[in-house]
Parts: sequence; C-alpha cells; structure tokens
Amino acid sequence: MAPDRDLVDPNGHDSHDSHDSHDSHDSAEAEALLNETWLSTPDEGLSVSSGGGSMTFRVETPWSAHKPLTSPLDDGPELALGPLRNSTELDNAQLRAQGHEVALERRFSPLAALGLGFSITNSWVGYLSNFGQNLIYGGPQSVVFGLLVATAVQWTITLGLSEVASAFPSSGGQYHFTFILAPTKHKKFAAFVVGWMTLLGWWVITCSGVSLCAVSVSGMINFWHPTFEAARWQIYLIYLVTIFITAGPLFLAPKSVPKFTQATLFLSVSGFLVVFCLLLGLKKHTQPGSFITEPRLGTSGWSPGTAWMMGIGNALYAYGGTDGAIHIAEEIPRPGKNIPLAMNLTMCIGFLTAFPMSLAMMFGLRDINAVLNSKLPSAEIFYQITGSKGIVTFMQCWVIVVYFMSLTSQWVTAGRMTWAFARDRGIPYSEFFSVVSTSRDFPVRATILSICFCCIYGLLYLASTTAFNSIVTSAVLYLSITYAVPQGIIATRGRATSLPARAFDLGRAGYMCNIISPLLVAVIGTFICFPPELPVTTTNMNYTPVILFGLFMVILFLWYTRGEKFVGPRIDWELLNLTACK
Repeated sequence: MAPDRDLVDPNGHDSHDSHDSHDSHDSAEAEALLNETWLSTPDEGLSVSSGGGSMTFRVETPWSAHKPLTSPLDDGPELALGPLRNSTELDNAQLRAQGHEVALERRFSPLAALGLGFSITNSWVGYLSNFGQNLIYGGPQSVVFGLLVATAVQWTITLGLSEVASAFPSSGGQYHFTFILAPTKHKKFAAFVVGWMTLLGWWVITCSGVSLCAVSVSGMINFWHPTFEAARWQIYLIYLVTIFITAGPLFLAPKSVPKFTQATLFLSVSGFLVVFCLLLGLKKHTQPGSFITEPRLGTSGWSPGTAWMMGIGNALYAYGGTDGAIHIAEEIPRPGKNIPLAMNLTMCIGFLTAFPMSLAMMFGLRDINAVLNSKLPSAEIFYQITGSKGIVTFMQCWVIVVYFMSLTSQWVTAGRMTWAFARDRGIPYSEFFSVVSTSRDFPVRATILSICFCCIYGLLYLASTTAFNSIVTSAVLYLSITYAVPQGIIATRGRATSLPARAFDLGRAGYMCNIISPLLVAVIGTFICFPPELPVTTTNMNYTPVILFGLFMVILFLWYTRGEKFVGPRIDWELLNLTACK
C-alpha cells in the first residue's frame, strides 16, 4: 500500500462544491484553476463541459498519486497547461504543489547552478588539503586508488539523491524529502532530525572551509619562513577576515552572485589546467609504477585492509557537499532537470580534475616524510616536483584564491538551508529568520545567523584544534547520513509508491542506488570513527563517536522543547504529477 499523503486544497473548500457551477462558466473556471497553479483533490474525476463538448480532468486518488495524470481527451490537461510551458510559472506551480509560495527570484542559470555545486565540492583543491592523511594510511596507493573507490561510492549516493531532488525540488533538501517519503507516524520526527543534521552539517562544513583558507595562508608564510609558527589567535583573526571577505558578495552584490559562481567554476578548472601542466612540464623526477601500487607504505599502524577503508573515508572529502545545488532549487529554472544535471556534472568534473592531479603528485613525489611533516603538504609536494619556490607560490596562491571564492557558494547554501528550515518552523525564532529581504531578494537574516555561528564556532580553534576538527568530521558524516535517509525510505517503501513522475528517472538502476547508499554510508561511517593511528593516545584519539552522540542529544533536546512547532510541507500530489517532466 502506498504511503499516506497530505493533500491540499488551498482555498479550504470541499472539492465537491466546485461541481455546482453552471456549465457556461466551467471552462473559464478550469482555466482559472490552472492559471493559479492549483487543483482541488476530489475523490472522483471532475468533468467540465463547455458548449457541446466536454473536457474531463481525471484527478487521481491519494493511493495512486504516484502515477502521472491522464485524460480521456488527448488535449485535456496538456492543452490547459500549454500557456505555462517553458516559463517560470510551471516551476512556481511545482513549488506550490509542495506547499510553499514563491519567495525568491530564479536568477541561477544551469551553468550558475553548476558553478555553485562544483565550487563547493571543488574536488581537486579539496583533495590537496587532506591527501596527506591518505599517505599515512596507505602511501601513494591509498591516495590514488582510494580516490577511485571514493568516487564510485559518492557518485552512487549522489545519483540516488539527485533523482529524489528531481522529484521534489525544494531548498529544504533532505529534510523536505524525508518528510514527504517517511510513514505518517514518523515523518515529523525523522524530518526534524534530518533537518538539524543537514543544518549543522552545512554550518560546520562552511567553518571547515574558512579554517582551510586561514591555515593555507599561514602555511604559505611558513613555506617561505620555516621558523614562523602561527599562533592560534593569529589563525582565528585570519579566520574572521576570511568570513567577512567571502560573505561580502552576498550583501554587496546579491544579484551578481550567479555570475560569481560561474567565475569560480572557470577559475577552478583553469587553475587545475595550469597547475597540472606545470607539474608535468617541470617535474624533475618520475617514480616507477610500482611505487604507486606498493601496498605497505602506510605508517598508521593499522592493518593494510583497515587502513585502506579509512583512506576511502578520508578521500570522500574530495566530494563533500554534493547536495549544494539542491538548496537553490527555488532559484533555478526547471529544477527537476537542472539540479540532477548540476549534481552529476559536479561529480564528473570533480573526478576529471582530482584523479589526474593525484597521479601527477604521486609520480613526482620524492620524500613522503617531508610532505607529512610540512605545514602545507600541497606546497611541499609542488616544490619536490618543480624545484622552484616562485612557481610553487604562484600555484599555491591560485589554489588559495579558489578556496576563498568557493566560500561564497557555501554561504549561499548554508543561508538557504537555514531559511528553508526556518520557513517550516524547524529552528528557534523561525518567524524572524524565515523572512526574505525585499531590498536584497535573499534571506539576509538566515545568512547572518550562519555567519554568526561560524564566528562563534571558530573560537573553539583557540581552545582545541582536535575538538574543532573532530566536530568537522562529525558534521561531514551527518551530512552523508542525510543523503542516505531518504533513499533508505524509498528502498523500504518501494519506488513506485514513493516517487512521482520526474525529469530524472533512474529506472531499475534506482533500486541499486537506494539500497546501496545507506549501506555505504554505514560502512564508511564506521571506519571514519576509528582513531587515525595506533597506538591510541589522548592526542590522536578520534572523538567523532562521542561528538556524534553529543550532537544527536542536542537535536533530541530541540525536538522535545520545540518539535511540536515544526511543520513539514503539504503536498498536492495531483499538481505535482501534472507539472512533472514539463
């Protein structure tokens, strides 16, 4: 049996009341209903007569709501929807079908959405920031082949998630999907928990990006002046400056943000080409193939198999935040088509940049220990390959600029996610934070809340870098869990009864993604919680499990104190099916 659905008649009337109007007005009434992008939800079909002919709208019952609407006349609903086709009105109708009114202008083109999605993930520069841990786990083999496996893992998860996003395009993303798909008895709690996991995930991941910029700047200083050791308060000051610089475009030129994301995409891809060509053209030494495949070069103390699994989890950071484009679903035309396109192209470009870069670095690597002991491992390995500090500075500065520009997209995503959750009363003071600024046309208050969280969270760096990084790891894992939850629900309840018509349909392959994704997240998540080295000490202990539990307790506290105020989307399944695939 299909899951229960929340059906909406926005006018608040019994749908059978509409049958009492005179025949001469029926055609005009039907057209008006479509122009307002709403349909009533009667238990039976609604027959509308006009003159000597008749036009029948077959409105399906909730138990068959997943099937596309059909009409006895070929030109029935299709003809009525004709004026809305290829316009923002159809997109807005799809949004209203999911229980939300239009609040944001659709400024993001498909290319701008791709720019936002890839600038967040930015696989090649993201992997430059943490490949050193893979060297510890398994040497060059883990760096190269661990990334290959991580690509397959994340792309499987992203494929399934992008299909769900195609079916229910909304800025709320994963919690929105969970509320729609989960059984009626549990949907409110499940969506609330997933919403807070997503929100905390995006807030903390943005903090991680900011800290990466700060550490990279101080690392470049140390590269030229080895005796320089940045104090934590100095890192925090750079951290704060980074926040205000990168968030500036949202407030100073909000209408130009889509162009900014496109510029970031161009800068990142062109930067990859420049750095990659310089590494190939200036390399002083090339390792043999056996160096890349040698299985026992890791120094973590773990067995090769365990270390390899941990390396896959670490390599997944290269594909973090693939849901970014989902959270601008209400600002992009034809989101059901363009969001999955942006998400999967993000994965494609990510692999085509990160994998060749990993090969170039490992074949040119000379001294593993020097890389691991460096304040900025990417700069050290660039120097081992090129032998020129000037060229390394040029390449590393390009990378740092990409880091900085990418943060603007993260502020967009974090702010939109905060706003969407506030709109559904998921956070305290929701009425205040759910307001969209009329002068700047974006959720200013929700974005400022995200910025304030990052400023406060950065103070933790002053107290303990271990705690700071452990919470980052926990947040990344939380975000991965939110990718798996909607897919797990679909796998258990059935795709045919869970998903409406959609532009991006995986067909039978969708079962593989929906079933495997939760399993992959569970397995990789377990290894992410392992200590990075053996023997375990207080300094290298992995506090991720403790923090995961602690954050979950905070979410439960929020549920019991304000969970009753949370309201999820109310879905008009008939209209959602009618607007799908157009």
